[in-house]
Amino acid sequence: MPFIPHTQEDVAAMLNSIGAKSIEDLFDEIPAGLKCGGLEAVPAGEPEMAVTRLMHERAAQDGFYLNFIGAGAYEHHIPAAVWQIVTRGEFYSAYTPYQAEASQGTLQLIYEYQTMMTRLTGLDVSNASLYDGASGLSEAVLMAVRAAKNGSRRVLVPGSLHPRYRAVTEAVVKNQNIELVEIAFDPASGTTLLDALKPFEGQPAAGLVIAQPNFFGALEAVDPLTDWAHRNGMLAVAVVNPMSLALLKPPGQWGSAGADICVGDGQPLGVPMASGGPYFGFMTCKQALARQMPGRIVGRTVDRDGKSGFVLTLQAREQHIRRAKATSNICSNQGLLVAAATIHMALLGAEGLKRVALASHANTRALVEKLCAIPGVSRAFGAPFFHEAVLRVGSEAGEVLRALRAQGILGGYALGRDYPGMEDAILVCATETKTDGDLDRYTQQLERILSRRREAPPCAYKS
Repeated sequence: MPFIPHTQEDVAAMLNSIGAKSIEDLFDEIPAGLKCGGLEAVPAGEPEMAVTRLMHERAAQDGFYLNFIGAGAYEHHIPAAVWQIVTRGEFYSAYTPYQAEASQGTLQLIYEYQTMMTRLTGLDVSNASLYDGASGLSEAVLMAVRAAKNGSRRVLVPGSLHPRYRAVTEAVVKNQNIELVEIAFDPASGTTLLDALKPFEGQPAAGLVIAQPNFFGALEAVDPLTDWAHRNGMLAVAVVNPMSLALLKPPGQWGSAGADICVGDGQPLGVPMASGGPYFGFMTCKQALARQMPGRIVGRTVDRDGKSGFVLTLQAREQHIRRAKATSNICSNQGLLVAAATIHMALLGAEGLKRVALASHANTRALVEKLCAIPGVSRAFGAPFFHEAVLRVGSEAGEVLRALRAQGILGGYALGRDYPGMEDAILVCATETKTDGDLDRYTQQLERILSRRREAPPCAYKS
């Protein structure tokens, strides 16, 4: 049951048992001045049918849009079974599994999640978990600095990395005497070239961040980038879209030795976009770095009877015995979202995830071909892409997107706000949820909007 109703007789029996006169007596330690009093703005109770109608009307005010925005949050189909299972009481209300003897179910689920993430990323160890992908990168940078053998407190970060990831990481590390050095991307391909790294050869740095795909959806040459980092005494820190790993080489196989740390946002794995969150960040790494990893690691063991059991093997956070020496002050993992991702991956399996990734890639390719057939529309970068691409539309992107929104289409992400010189550029995304009709509708509306803008006479200035 979603809730347990109590009759007035139940409440009275409970109060009598504990010796309280009223429910209010249970909260008498709260000063009267802090209490809100009545909820005057809340209307009187209504029948269920009336409440249902009201909520449908409220929801309709938001409208229904055809969504082609990606930029770090992706609209994938989530099987109904995922959240039907996750919202069971065992998962929905479960607390941190401090007591292993009472938390075997939760611990086993986290262990299965860790196993799935290590297989997906090709690395040895997974934690459980981080707040989101951006905070995950922040922790990876801190981890790389702690582990750096050259003592450097500098990390190289590509300009083609997600702008929010860069901003969050800067906010976390700037007061810890850690320098983030931005590496320019190639304007032709939208990727990081080895030539851009030459000025840093032989100079100490703790790590090189490598995004795959990058913020523009472009696929980086991860093998030479990873090997360059290792040749120059740096850790290779991968930032990945987990759905892409159903198709692409896992970070653990990049270059001759593999990436050292991998982070990203788990939102594509069964987590709805939900007006901006919550999401969860994942992190995997090589075994040699496990003790530098923040958060928790669940391990599997056997009891004296030889039966499998699960325990919190590593809890390198400040609430436990490490105190000031803790690797992180992360106090919670995103357990509910991790549960959703675990069930989502279990339901789809490796083949299902691959089909989703292939369909998403195919839809974005089809969309790009259709849109680039419109006069004045072209690809901004030449590199291969996964399920996002950057298009130049020959007009101010924000205005074009507003016109599309008026037609019920969320046409993409305007890049000019983050990248000067790209005011006419739109980052578009099409996942497996889009049909041929959806792609045609977007194409027709964009062609109409751009045609009208070309035909409209320039506005005369009036004083």
